[in-house]
Amino acid sequence: MNLDETNSSASMRSGNPETLTSATGVQSRRAFARRVLTALPAAAWVSSGSLRAADKPNSKIAGVQLGLNVPYSFGNGLMSGDEILKNCVQLGLSGVELRTQPVEAFLGVPPELISPKKNVAKGSAAATAGALKDWRKSVSMDRVKEFRAKYESAGVLIEIVKVDGIFQMSDDEVDYAFNLAKALGGRAISTEIAHKDDELKRIGQFADKHQLMVGYHGHATTKPEHWETGFAMAKYNGANVDLGHFVAGNNVSPVAFLKKHHERVTHVHIKDRKFNNGPNTPFGEGDTPIAEVLRLIRDQKWNIQATIEFEYKIPAGSDRMTELARAIKFCRDALA
Repeated sequence: MNLDETNSSASMRSGNPETLTSATGVQSRRAFARRVLTALPAAAWVSSGSLRAADKPNSKIAGVQLGLNVPYSFGNGLMSGDEILKNCVQLGLSGVELRTQPVEAFLGVPPELISPKKNVAKGSAAATAGALKDWRKSVSMDRVKEFRAKYESAGVLIEIVKVDGIFQMSDDEVDYAFNLAKALGGRAISTEIAHKDDELKRIGQFADKHQLMVGYHGHATTKPEHWETGFAMAKYNGANVDLGHFVAGNNVSPVAFLKKHHERVTHVHIKDRKFNNGPNTPFGEGDTPIAEVLRLIRDQKWNIQATIEFEYKIPAGSDRMTELARAIKFCRDALA
Protein backbone atom coordinates (compact mmCIF):
# COMPACT_ATOMS: atom_id res chain seq x y z
CA MET A 1 0.00 0.00 0.00
CA ASN A 2 1.47 3.38 -0.98
CA LEU A 3 1.42 6.52 1.13
CA ASP A 4 -1.71 7.93 -0.49
CA GLU A 5 -3.62 4.73 0.22
CA THR A 6 -2.34 4.64 3.80
CA ASN A 7 -3.54 8.17 4.39
CA SER A 8 -6.86 7.31 2.77
CA SER A 9 -7.40 4.33 5.06
CA ALA A 10 -6.47 6.29 8.17
CA SER A 11 -8.83 9.08 7.22
CA MET A 12 -11.74 6.69 6.67
CA ARG A 13 -11.10 4.96 9.99
CA SER A 14 -11.32 8.30 11.74
CA GLY A 15 -14.78 8.91 10.26
CA ASN A 16 -13.72 11.68 7.88
CA PRO A 17 -13.49 11.11 4.12
CA GLU A 18 -10.03 11.94 2.87
CA THR A 19 -9.38 15.10 0.92
CA LEU A 20 -8.68 14.03 -2.64
CA THR A 21 -7.06 16.20 -5.28
CA SER A 22 -6.02 15.86 -8.92
CA ALA A 23 -4.34 12.64 -10.04
CA THR A 24 -3.59 11.55 -6.50
CA GLY A 25 -7.28 11.71 -5.65
CA VAL A 26 -8.25 9.66 -8.70
CA GLN A 27 -5.66 7.00 -7.84
CA SER A 28 -6.81 6.90 -4.20
CA ARG A 29 -10.44 6.50 -5.14
CA ARG A 30 -9.65 3.72 -7.58
CA ALA A 31 -7.48 1.98 -5.02
CA PHE A 32 -10.24 2.36 -2.46
CA ALA A 33 -12.78 0.86 -4.87
CA ARG A 34 -10.56 -2.15 -5.51
CA ARG A 35 -9.99 -2.74 -1.80
CA VAL A 36 -13.58 -2.34 -0.68
CA LEU A 37 -15.52 -3.90 -3.52
CA THR A 38 -13.28 -6.91 -3.89
CA ALA A 39 -13.44 -7.52 -0.13
CA LEU A 40 -17.24 -7.64 -0.17
CA PRO A 41 -19.36 -10.67 -1.18
CA ALA A 42 -18.92 -10.16 -4.89
CA ALA A 43 -21.03 -11.13 -7.82
CA ALA A 44 -21.02 -14.77 -6.79
CA TRP A 45 -24.77 -14.26 -6.67
CA VAL A 46 -26.39 -16.69 -9.06
CA SER A 47 -29.49 -16.43 -11.20
CA SER A 48 -31.57 -18.46 -8.75
CA GLY A 49 -31.01 -15.69 -6.21
CA SER A 50 -29.35 -18.02 -3.71
CA LEU A 51 -26.00 -17.60 -2.01
CA ARG A 52 -23.90 -19.75 0.22
CA ALA A 53 -24.39 -18.69 3.83
CA ALA A 54 -20.78 -17.52 4.04
CA ASP A 55 -21.30 -15.19 1.07
CA LYS A 56 -24.47 -13.50 2.30
CA PRO A 57 -24.17 -9.79 3.05
CA ASN A 58 -24.45 -8.44 6.56
CA SER A 59 -24.87 -4.73 7.13
CA LYS A 60 -26.41 -4.95 10.59
CA ILE A 61 -23.66 -3.32 12.61
CA ALA A 62 -23.84 -3.23 16.42
CA GLY A 63 -27.59 -3.76 16.15
CA VAL A 64 -28.14 -0.99 13.56
CA GLN A 65 -29.44 -2.10 10.17
CA LEU A 66 -27.66 -0.12 7.45
CA GLY A 67 -29.76 -0.01 4.31
CA LEU A 68 -30.00 1.70 0.94
CA ASN A 69 -32.80 3.47 -0.91
CA VAL A 70 -33.02 1.46 -4.14
CA PRO A 71 -33.03 1.68 -7.09
CA TYR A 72 -32.89 5.46 -6.54
CA SER A 73 -29.38 5.40 -5.08
CA PHE A 74 -28.10 3.46 -8.08
CA GLY A 75 -29.22 6.30 -10.38
CA ASN A 76 -31.41 4.10 -12.57
CA GLY A 77 -35.11 3.87 -11.83
CA LEU A 78 -35.55 1.19 -14.48
CA MET A 79 -33.24 -1.35 -12.85
CA SER A 80 -34.71 -4.82 -12.48
CA GLY A 81 -35.10 -6.51 -9.14
CA ASP A 82 -32.27 -8.88 -10.06
CA GLU A 83 -29.89 -6.03 -10.91
CA ILE A 84 -30.71 -4.23 -7.67
CA LEU A 85 -30.14 -7.38 -5.65
CA LYS A 86 -26.81 -8.11 -7.33
CA ASN A 87 -25.53 -4.61 -6.52
CA CYS A 88 -26.71 -4.83 -2.91
CA VAL A 89 -24.92 -8.15 -2.42
CA GLN A 90 -21.75 -6.72 -3.98
CA LEU A 91 -21.89 -3.80 -1.55
CA GLY A 92 -22.51 -6.09 1.42
CA LEU A 93 -25.95 -4.64 2.18
CA SER A 94 -28.51 -6.80 3.94
CA GLY A 95 -31.38 -4.30 4.12
CA VAL A 96 -33.15 -1.99 1.66
CA GLU A 97 -35.88 0.54 1.16
CA LEU A 98 -37.27 -0.73 -2.13
CA ARG A 99 -39.54 1.15 -4.50
CA THR A 100 -42.52 -0.70 -5.93
CA GLN A 101 -41.61 -0.23 -9.61
CA PRO A 102 -39.15 -3.16 -9.91
CA VAL A 103 -41.60 -5.38 -8.04
CA GLU A 104 -44.44 -4.47 -10.37
CA ALA A 105 -42.15 -5.00 -13.36
CA PHE A 106 -41.43 -8.51 -12.02
CA LEU A 107 -45.19 -9.05 -11.72
CA GLY A 108 -45.64 -8.14 -15.38
CA VAL A 109 -47.02 -4.62 -15.41
CA PRO A 110 -47.13 -3.20 -18.96
CA PRO A 111 -44.15 -0.78 -19.20
CA GLU A 112 -46.27 2.04 -20.59
CA LEU A 113 -48.27 2.12 -17.35
CA ILE A 114 -45.31 3.01 -15.14
CA SER A 115 -43.11 4.98 -17.56
CA PRO A 116 -43.78 8.74 -17.18
CA LYS A 117 -42.34 9.54 -20.61
CA LYS A 118 -44.59 7.04 -22.32
CA ASN A 119 -47.58 8.32 -20.34
CA VAL A 120 -46.93 11.85 -21.59
CA ALA A 121 -46.50 10.60 -25.16
CA LYS A 122 -49.87 8.87 -25.02
CA GLY A 123 -51.43 12.08 -23.79
CA SER A 124 -53.92 10.25 -21.62
CA ALA A 125 -52.86 10.25 -17.99
CA ALA A 126 -56.37 9.45 -16.77
CA ALA A 127 -56.66 6.41 -19.05
CA THR A 128 -53.23 5.21 -17.96
CA ALA A 129 -54.12 5.60 -14.29
CA GLY A 130 -57.30 3.64 -14.86
CA ALA A 131 -55.49 0.85 -16.67
CA LEU A 132 -52.89 0.66 -13.89
CA LYS A 133 -55.64 0.49 -11.28
CA ASP A 134 -57.29 -2.40 -13.16
CA TRP A 135 -53.96 -4.21 -13.49
CA ARG A 136 -53.27 -3.91 -9.76
CA LYS A 137 -56.64 -5.54 -9.03
CA SER A 138 -55.47 -8.61 -10.94
CA VAL A 139 -52.14 -9.10 -9.13
CA SER A 140 -51.59 -12.29 -7.16
CA MET A 141 -49.68 -11.79 -3.91
CA ASP A 142 -48.30 -15.32 -4.38
CA ARG A 143 -45.96 -14.00 -7.06
CA VAL A 144 -44.92 -11.16 -4.77
CA LYS A 145 -43.77 -13.82 -2.31
CA GLU A 146 -41.53 -15.23 -5.07
CA PHE A 147 -39.82 -11.85 -5.37
CA ARG A 148 -39.40 -11.67 -1.61
CA ALA A 149 -38.00 -15.20 -1.41
CA LYS A 150 -35.27 -14.38 -3.94
CA TYR A 151 -34.11 -11.42 -1.86
CA GLU A 152 -34.26 -13.25 1.44
CA SER A 153 -32.40 -16.28 0.10
CA ALA A 154 -29.64 -13.88 -0.95
CA GLY A 155 -29.59 -12.35 2.54
CA VAL A 156 -31.29 -9.02 1.78
CA LEU A 157 -34.36 -7.90 3.75
CA ILE A 158 -36.95 -5.59 2.18
CA GLU A 159 -37.76 -3.68 5.37
CA ILE A 160 -39.24 -0.52 3.85
CA VAL A 161 -41.40 -0.33 0.71
CA LYS A 162 -41.46 3.06 -1.05
CA VAL A 163 -44.82 3.83 -2.66
CA ASP A 164 -44.88 6.75 -5.07
CA GLY A 165 -48.10 8.69 -5.65
CA ILE A 166 -50.05 7.08 -2.80
CA PHE A 167 -52.17 10.19 -2.21
CA GLN A 168 -53.52 9.97 -5.76
CA MET A 169 -54.44 6.29 -5.44
CA SER A 170 -57.99 5.00 -5.10
CA ASP A 171 -58.95 3.23 -1.89
CA ASP A 172 -58.54 -0.16 -3.59
CA GLU A 173 -55.04 0.79 -4.73
CA VAL A 174 -54.02 1.97 -1.27
CA ASP A 175 -55.14 -1.39 0.13
CA TYR A 176 -53.11 -3.04 -2.63
CA ALA A 177 -50.02 -1.00 -1.68
CA PHE A 178 -50.24 -2.05 1.97
CA ASN A 179 -50.82 -5.69 1.04
CA LEU A 180 -47.89 -5.53 -1.37
CA ALA A 181 -45.61 -4.15 1.34
CA LYS A 182 -46.65 -6.88 3.78
CA ALA A 183 -46.17 -9.61 1.17
CA LEU A 184 -42.63 -8.30 0.57
CA GLY A 185 -41.88 -8.61 4.28
CA GLY A 186 -41.87 -4.86 4.87
CA ARG A 187 -42.40 -3.42 8.32
CA ALA A 188 -43.29 0.02 6.93
CA ILE A 189 -44.33 1.92 3.83
CA SER A 190 -42.58 5.16 2.90
CA THR A 191 -43.88 8.00 0.79
CA GLU A 192 -43.37 11.74 0.38
CA ILE A 193 -45.09 13.78 3.07
CA ALA A 194 -48.29 15.64 2.26
CA HIS A 195 -48.94 19.09 3.66
CA LYS A 196 -52.72 18.64 3.55
CA ASP A 197 -54.27 17.34 6.74
CA ASP A 198 -57.01 15.38 4.97
CA GLU A 199 -54.43 13.42 2.96
CA LEU A 200 -52.40 12.51 6.04
CA LYS A 201 -55.61 11.49 7.81
CA ARG A 202 -56.80 9.32 4.89
CA ILE A 203 -53.56 7.38 4.48
CA GLY A 204 -53.24 7.14 8.25
CA GLN A 205 -56.60 5.38 8.39
CA PHE A 206 -55.28 2.72 6.02
CA ALA A 207 -52.09 2.44 8.06
CA ASP A 208 -54.12 1.84 11.22
CA LYS A 209 -56.33 -0.65 9.43
CA HIS A 210 -53.33 -2.66 8.21
CA GLN A 211 -51.31 -1.98 11.37
CA LEU A 212 -48.33 -1.03 9.21
CA MET A 213 -46.36 2.16 9.73
CA VAL A 214 -46.11 4.86 7.07
CA GLY A 215 -42.87 6.81 7.18
CA TYR A 216 -43.52 10.19 5.56
CA HIS A 217 -40.36 11.46 3.91
CA GLY A 218 -39.48 15.06 4.64
CA HIS A 219 -37.54 17.55 2.54
CA ALA A 220 -35.82 20.79 3.49
CA THR A 221 -39.22 22.51 3.65
CA THR A 222 -40.54 19.96 6.17
CA LYS A 223 -40.73 21.16 9.76
CA PRO A 224 -41.20 19.02 12.88
CA GLU A 225 -44.80 20.23 13.16
CA HIS A 226 -45.64 18.75 9.76
CA TRP A 227 -44.84 15.26 11.05
CA GLU A 228 -46.44 15.96 14.41
CA THR A 229 -49.69 16.85 12.66
CA GLY A 230 -49.64 13.43 11.00
CA PHE A 231 -48.81 11.69 14.28
CA ALA A 232 -51.96 13.16 15.85
CA MET A 233 -54.17 11.79 13.09
CA ALA A 234 -53.27 8.11 13.15
CA LYS A 235 -51.41 5.71 15.40
CA TYR A 236 -49.42 4.28 12.49
CA ASN A 237 -48.49 7.60 10.87
CA GLY A 238 -44.73 7.96 11.19
CA ALA A 239 -41.68 9.77 9.90
CA ASN A 240 -38.87 9.01 7.50
CA VAL A 241 -36.44 11.67 8.71
CA ASP A 242 -34.00 12.67 6.01
CA LEU A 243 -31.07 13.85 8.11
CA GLY A 244 -29.49 15.96 5.38
CA HIS A 245 -32.72 17.71 4.42
CA PHE A 246 -33.57 18.30 8.10
CA VAL A 247 -30.22 20.00 8.71
CA ALA A 248 -30.38 22.04 5.50
CA GLY A 249 -33.92 23.29 6.05
CA ASN A 250 -34.15 23.63 9.83
CA ASN A 251 -30.54 24.66 10.53
CA VAL A 252 -30.43 22.46 13.62
CA SER A 253 -29.51 18.88 14.41
CA PRO A 254 -32.31 16.30 14.07
CA VAL A 255 -31.21 14.59 17.31
CA ALA A 256 -33.78 16.31 19.55
CA PHE A 257 -36.61 15.37 17.17
CA LEU A 258 -35.42 11.77 17.03
CA LYS A 259 -35.21 11.51 20.81
CA LYS A 260 -38.74 12.88 21.18
CA HIS A 261 -40.38 10.84 18.42
CA HIS A 262 -38.19 7.76 17.90
CA GLU A 263 -41.15 5.40 18.28
CA ARG A 264 -42.71 7.04 15.22
CA VAL A 265 -39.55 7.03 13.09
CA THR A 266 -39.53 4.13 10.62
CA HIS A 267 -36.13 4.93 9.15
CA VAL A 268 -33.73 7.80 8.62
CA HIS A 269 -32.18 8.76 5.31
CA ILE A 270 -28.44 9.09 5.68
CA LYS A 271 -26.95 11.86 3.60
CA ASP A 272 -24.78 14.89 4.34
CA ARG A 273 -25.75 18.48 3.61
CA LYS A 274 -24.73 21.96 4.72
CA PHE A 275 -26.85 24.30 6.83
CA ASN A 276 -28.92 27.07 5.18
CA ASN A 277 -30.14 24.91 2.29
CA GLY A 278 -26.56 24.05 1.46
CA PRO A 279 -25.53 21.39 -1.03
CA ASN A 280 -25.18 17.65 -0.60
CA THR A 281 -21.63 16.63 0.24
CA PRO A 282 -19.65 13.40 0.63
CA PHE A 283 -20.23 11.92 4.06
CA GLY A 284 -18.32 13.79 6.76
CA GLU A 285 -17.95 17.04 4.81
CA GLY A 286 -21.29 18.67 5.63
CA ASP A 287 -23.11 19.75 8.80
CA THR A 288 -25.20 16.61 9.30
CA PRO A 289 -24.40 14.66 12.49
CA ILE A 290 -24.41 11.28 10.77
CA ALA A 291 -22.11 9.51 13.22
CA GLU A 292 -23.96 10.93 16.24
CA VAL A 293 -27.33 9.73 14.93
CA LEU A 294 -26.02 6.26 14.08
CA ARG A 295 -24.56 5.88 17.56
CA LEU A 296 -27.79 7.13 19.12
CA ILE A 297 -29.77 4.46 17.27
CA ARG A 298 -27.18 1.90 18.36
CA ASP A 299 -27.06 2.91 22.01
CA GLN A 300 -30.83 3.29 22.40
CA LYS A 301 -31.50 0.07 20.45
CA TRP A 302 -34.16 1.78 18.34
CA ASN A 303 -35.74 -0.21 15.50
CA ILE A 304 -34.82 2.41 12.91
CA GLN A 305 -33.17 1.47 9.63
CA ALA A 306 -30.26 3.78 8.73
CA THR A 307 -30.97 4.07 5.02
CA ILE A 308 -28.28 5.61 2.83
CA GLU A 309 -29.71 7.81 0.09
CA PHE A 310 -27.03 8.72 -2.41
CA GLU A 311 -27.35 12.26 -3.77
CA TYR A 312 -23.98 14.03 -3.79
CA LYS A 313 -22.08 14.72 -6.99
CA ILE A 314 -19.76 11.88 -7.98
CA PRO A 315 -16.15 13.16 -7.90
CA ALA A 316 -14.09 13.12 -11.08
CA GLY A 317 -12.37 9.79 -11.58
CA SER A 318 -14.81 7.93 -9.34
CA ASP A 319 -18.11 6.13 -9.96
CA ARG A 320 -21.35 5.49 -8.14
CA MET A 321 -20.51 2.05 -6.75
CA THR A 322 -17.18 3.33 -5.40
CA GLU A 323 -18.86 6.26 -3.68
CA LEU A 324 -21.59 4.03 -2.28
CA ALA A 325 -18.91 1.76 -0.84
CA ARG A 326 -17.24 4.80 0.75
CA ALA A 327 -20.55 5.93 2.27
CA ILE A 328 -21.23 2.47 3.67
CA LYS A 329 -17.73 2.29 5.14
CA PHE A 330 -18.19 5.71 6.76
CA CYS A 331 -21.33 4.41 8.50
CA ARG A 332 -19.71 1.10 9.49
CA ASP A 333 -16.74 2.94 10.98
CA ALA A 334 -19.05 5.26 12.94
CA LEU A 335 -20.73 2.23 14.52
CA ALA A 336 -17.56 0.22 15.17
